[in-house]
Amino acid sequence: MKRLISPALRQFSLILALLFTALVGRAEEALTKREWTLDGDKREALVHVPASAKTNAAPVVFAFHGHGGTMRQAARSFGYEKLWPEAIVVYMQGLNTPGQLTDPEGKKPGWQKTVGDQKDRDLKFFDAVLASLKKDYKVDAKRIYSTGHSNGGGFTYLLWSERGEKFAAFAPSSAAGRALIELPLPIEAANKTNAPARSEKNAPSPSRAFLAKPVLHVAGENDPLVKFAWQKLMIDALREKNQCGEGKPWEDDKRCTIYPSKAKAPVVTFIHPGEHQFHEEAPGMIVKFFKQHALP
Repeated sequence: MKRLISPALRQFSLILALLFTALVGRAEEALTKREWTLDGDKREALVHVPASAKTNAAPVVFAFHGHGGTMRQAARSFGYEKLWPEAIVVYMQGLNTPGQLTDPEGKKPGWQKTVGDQKDRDLKFFDAVLASLKKDYKVDAKRIYSTGHSNGGGFTYLLWSERGEKFAAFAPSSAAGRALIELPLPIEAANKTNAPARSEKNAPSPSRAFLAKPVLHVAGENDPLVKFAWQKLMIDALREKNQCGEGKPWEDDKRCTIYPSKAKAPVVTFIHPGEHQFHEEAPGMIVKFFKQHALP
């Protein structure tokens, strides 16, 4: 038996479909897909550029998806252009890359983990994107930022290590950055955290001198992938490197702690009880943090 649909219900469904199409269209209009060819690879990014960037210097936010993610997925999850419409926002697309914790065969997109990995194709990609933005628009060189989740957070730490002088602040989520500093991870700690023990052969070291920078680190206490214990080691190491003092609540939020820095590079942590997923409140906190920091 055929189910009859009333004209009123059909008309209502049509209105909803048109409204949805209009909303999707507006979201697509806010982001433009751009392409670059580097070493034979086609690279892509979704870019939001405010109209004012043609005449006034605009801050730039680079946002990186996690392993297995996409630039479109990152744009939907992060939405930085909605929170900071005056900023140029760049969602770059990774290529298929072997993962450090999952996908060892590299069947999913991600980012290089260390200096020299994948012939530094992602560092070269960042360089090309930033150069083209500076060529096409007015970029505020004192307000360039990087954020990312999971593998994207790890790449944010790698950018700190290798391109730190270009950035005003960083905001990794659910990540650790052993490419930035040598984490104090002896055998005893490794046994407790299921992490590989550090040795002379597998201990990465930063290829450049450490630059103290403001950082907001987002971490879930029950993260089953990037263990919270590993992230805490990272946070503690950054506090030491950035010459931070005792912590206190940040922005009247008890979940956030700020560790003031003698080097004017505070470490802020947003510790939540969740797992590995990107926290829905993180984008607002990250934008607020970025707005507070600029290069001298």
